[in-house]
Amino acid sequence: MTITSGIDVGSSAVKAIVLQTEGEQRRVLGRAVHRIRGRELADVVSACYGAALAQAGCTRQDVAYVATTGEAENVEFRTGHFYSMTTHARGGLELVPAARAVLDIGALHGRVIRMDERGKVLEYQMTSQCASGSGQFLENIGRYLGVSLEELGALSRQADRPEQVSSICAVLAETDVINMVSRGISTPNILKGIHLSMADRLVKLVRAARCSGTLVITGGLARDQGLFAALRELVAERELDVELCTHEDSPLAGALGAAIFGEVRKRKLERLASLAAAS
Repeated sequence: MTITSGIDVGSSAVKAIVLQTEGEQRRVLGRAVHRIRGRELADVVSACYGAALAQAGCTRQDVAYVATTGEAENVEFRTGHFYSMTTHARGGLELVPAARAVLDIGALHGRVIRMDERGKVLEYQMTSQCASGSGQFLENIGRYLGVSLEELGALSRQADRPEQVSSICAVLAETDVINMVSRGISTPNILKGIHLSMADRLVKLVRAARCSGTLVITGGLARDQGLFAALRELVAERELDVELCTHEDSPLAGALGAAIFGEVRKRKLERLASLAAAS
């Protein structure tokens, strides 16, 4: 039995997983997500990792390998670091074994990763950083409308005449929303229009990456049911051969993938050390 940890540092949040591996069986012992909110990053990472360890009933000494991903290259106590595209692919596959693609929707960008049955990345497509298709943009709009991130999805699904945002520039799109409010457009219709606008950009990435079969949504917006509904609507409308799904641990997919890669690397290092000792 081996215990490893994965820590994924994103633009707006830190995610941590504590994973137990025994043979081919894996079990998540602890998980945590902490928003950064302008705080010292090292403090947030330490607090998030500590919370995941506490939930797992483990200490730092129990963890055989600490794997980081995302923007976590400078985490001092890490054992190794892995590229975020590969960790999201591997984590998405672990969450949904039938998945052959991942749609990762984060604070600053969205990306589609197509992989094989082992989680090996075959192709990817990414939005530009200035596009109004990110979690930060959605959070800014929610703040202006007086709606929390947790309320966005339910309100969006109440829309009857969505008003779609036309601009791909986040600043101009926010201006569009201000104009909608002044015209008396309801909050649900504004939010559904934003979700459709975001979904349009993301579905174009899915098509460009030539995805087919099961696609699992990961990242911070994986739990936004309004965006999920908009994505399913456009996938059906454009007749793409894709089945969208999500998972309760989807926001932690990168951390999970890192923890899995950490266990694999630890075994390889032990094997090399054993061969070196034998020779």
